[in-house]
Amino acid sequence: MSTAEIGLIGLGTMGAALALNIADNGFDIAVWNRTTAKTKQFQADAGALAAKVTATESLEDLVAAIKKPRAIILMVPAGQAVDDQIEALRPLLDDDDLIIDAGNANFHDTNRRATADEGPFLGIGVSGGEEGARFGPSIMGGGKRDHWDRVAHILTAISAKHQGTPCATWMGEDGAGHFVKAVHNGIEYADMQMIAEIYGMMRDGLGMNAAEMGDVFAKWDKGSLKSYLIEISGKVAHTTDPETGKPMLDVIVDAAGQKGTGRWTVIEAQHLAAPIPAIEAAVVARNLSSQRANRALGEDTFGAAPHRLAHDMMATETLEQALIAGKILCYAQGFEMISKASEEFGWALPLPEIAKVWRAGCIIRSAMLDDMATALAADAQQNLIFAPYFAEMIKKTHNALRQVVAQGALHGIAMPALSSGLAYFDAMRTARGTANMIQGQRDFFGAHGFARIDGGEGHHGPWGG
Repeated sequence: MSTAEIGLIGLGTMGAALALNIADNGFDIAVWNRTTAKTKQFQADAGALAAKVTATESLEDLVAAIKKPRAIILMVPAGQAVDDQIEALRPLLDDDDLIIDAGNANFHDTNRRATADEGPFLGIGVSGGEEGARFGPSIMGGGKRDHWDRVAHILTAISAKHQGTPCATWMGEDGAGHFVKAVHNGIEYADMQMIAEIYGMMRDGLGMNAAEMGDVFAKWDKGSLKSYLIEISGKVAHTTDPETGKPMLDVIVDAAGQKGTGRWTVIEAQHLAAPIPAIEAAVVARNLSSQRANRALGEDTFGAAPHRLAHDMMATETLEQALIAGKILCYAQGFEMISKASEEFGWALPLPEIAKVWRAGCIIRSAMLDDMATALAADAQQNLIFAPYFAEMIKKTHNALRQVVAQGALHGIAMPALSSGLAYFDAMRTARGTANMIQGQRDFFGAHGFARIDGGEGHHGPWGG
């Protein structure tokens, strides 16, 4: 008998957590995994929630267990695996049955799938990791609005809540939800990188130990920097390795992993001509971190880069102010990219609502997002750095960012994301920059022409005279 309100395929870490979340919120769910043993184990481990779960052993059984019109969530690896699963599933479904890709899909793939005219399709970005999936993620929906509305009662119920408001909403047509999720992940890359750079200044520049740094992060989490990433940075720094008794940070290899979503963000930013230098720098930094052999060779060849600052040259309060400035600049770049995509793809992406959706459940949740939502509601077209509240914050903190970046450069402490953020800020407050030289060069070697400040386009210089 068809009793399940929704189905789910893929019981990996995220899929299993999301299925339990759905059941925990009172919805009957049917689940299927390619490995039947995993499906049975999932139901066995569901405890009191097992009564809300129908474990199926075939796609046919899964489809039969769901009420019509059906809705089925896919939690499988991005790329070809999604296409293969859709291909296997569609012949078993009715014309109005809805497939929902809740994985980390490239939004171009979601655009293609949503317009393939093979049946209703949603692409939703889900952020929050395993804990978020289990107890309340941030959800960014993309596809036709009426398709979203069919399952919105479930998705809002299982989402994180910020002061009672669900952190789940419809972003726009086709791949809009997965696009917003990609930018979220790009901001996440940059935020994490900037925190790591400040950690590097404390460790290598100030000679602080892990516990001392943990205390600093814990203190910052009570102020303007209050956020999930600052909170867990303090917890990571305070943790001791049970095998060696050393700080956990001291036994972790310094090579950062990545699943490619940050890279997608950077690639798409180039297509959109959207300046996101802090995010780009963070992706480059992860790539560099993997080159451990070359970095060791570099240290042997040139000597170790980082060296200590003179005593009392840098206060942790200065580092805090620098990180505040860097964070604002990073988020401003991300929202500007979303604004450009909204115009390019005709999505009318709701920037204030995006900021609200990110306030809880997701990895980049931060106290600042409340004020960002307010600023974007007042003027969604204006870059966040010009919103009065954030303009005042940057005025108070950019000199600290300048000091930290300068001391990093003088003492060999790499700060790619923070320095890129500073360069972005300085470029954004320079009414007459230096691109006139580039235009002169382009006209000299390629006769590309230039605009004159006293009027007119397509002028050429007397370069051969």
